[in-house]
Amino acid sequence: MNIDACYQLGYVIKKHGVKGEVSVLLDVDFPEEYSELESVFVEINQKLVPFFIETIQIRDDKAVIKFEDIDDGPAADELKAKRVFLPLSTLPELDPGKFYYHQVVGYTVKDQKLGEVGIITGIFTSNMQDLITVDHDGTEILIPINDDIVHDADHENKILNVDLPEGLMDVYLS
Repeated sequence: MNIDACYQLGYVIKKHGVKGEVSVLLDVDFPEEYSELESVFVEINQKLVPFFIETIQIRDDKAVIKFEDIDDGPAADELKAKRVFLPLSTLPELDPGKFYYHQVVGYTVKDQKLGEVGIITGIFTSNMQDLITVDHDGTEILIPINDDIVHDADHENKILNVDLPEGLMDVYLS
């Protein structure tokens, strides 16, 4: 499996107990939707390796997972800090205009008043505020992601429609 055909589900935080279980931080909006997983890919030496799941327990934004053939603490320790992936094809369909963050990188940001703002170069996620990074003629602009600012995505034309707060562009261009 190619990493470009996958999305990061989370990463292994640490081993959990002595029977080979691991604790995985899930970097998803609805962790409970992943309670029936049968397998995942774990990035080892920059390659995605399939791991089959014996048991999984979701607890808030974490999962305790017992992988097949990982039967003791030392084997589980080797997975610490490894990234966990699933194929993009497993993502649920979204309503029209909605988007996953990875989908809009490369889209043009279009403001209701200003018109074209620039091209999305990335998304920063944090506990406080997720931000869209936009290249505006060589200047990096950060746009907060919330429903009042980011309206919808036009996937056919690769446009993200926004209503920027008054003065936001001035902060970056003055």
